[in-house]
Amino acid sequence: MIHFQEIDGRKIACWVNNGSFLPDRKTLVFIHGAGWDHTSWIQQYTSLKNAFNIAAIDLPGHGRSEGPGEQEVPAYVEWVKKILEGLGIKKPVLIGSSLGAAICLSFVIRYGDAAAAVVPVGGGVKMTVNPMILEGLKQDPAAVIGMAVKFSVAKQNRERFSSLITDSLSRVNPEIIHGDFSACNRLDITEAIAGISIPALVVCGAEDKMTPPALSQFIRDHIAGARLALIEGAGHFVMLENPEAFNTTLTDFVNSLP
Repeated sequence: MIHFQEIDGRKIACWVNNGSFLPDRKTLVFIHGAGWDHTSWIQQYTSLKNAFNIAAIDLPGHGRSEGPGEQEVPAYVEWVKKILEGLGIKKPVLIGSSLGAAICLSFVIRYGDAAAAVVPVGGGVKMTVNPMILEGLKQDPAAVIGMAVKFSVAKQNRERFSSLITDSLSRVNPEIIHGDFSACNRLDITEAIAGISIPALVVCGAEDKMTPPALSQFIRDHIAGARLALIEGAGHFVMLENPEAFNTTLTDFVNSLP
């Protein structure tokens, strides 16, 4: 169900399990990528809701959350902190895709063991965005969205997912997407990543062209004890393209945590 809370004068939405969170279950918090909302995780929260406490966040300006978006990853980190506090969530497993991966990693770098574990999906310590894309979002957002969709899913999955992704991104104010991409472009946690000491599962679609597997391999190599899962038959939207493999990989990792 959708839960609303007011934070700093804005109504912020999250998908959460029906009823109260159960104290004997681990809690998963999902954070979407640039221009998306909680529905990017629909294959996860509908499949895993009976096994875990789940919150899938709509960042400010996205989905059903009010207000403008942000231009910097650290600003989104502070929103996530306030959202978790408002929901009474402590020590969750943070799972984030793309921009969400940057937010998750940056949250853990700043707040340490406030999370039980972190799962960056299709992320990187730097996520440089071509200046032509940033400018194109101002001049011709539909063309940029079309190009982004083409490179976001594995070739064999384009017919199945292109319309879904295009429709989702087209519903968002282009200024929000521009802000999200700008936040990615400013990201640089190359040095700070080594300070993460909680369990980490790094996930990437084996055919990801937006954030290639080499970026995830770098994250794995620079977090002590981190695991890497490359999901076959999937690109940047691995959680939608191959949800069965993604959910199994995530569940096995979470169940291995103390």
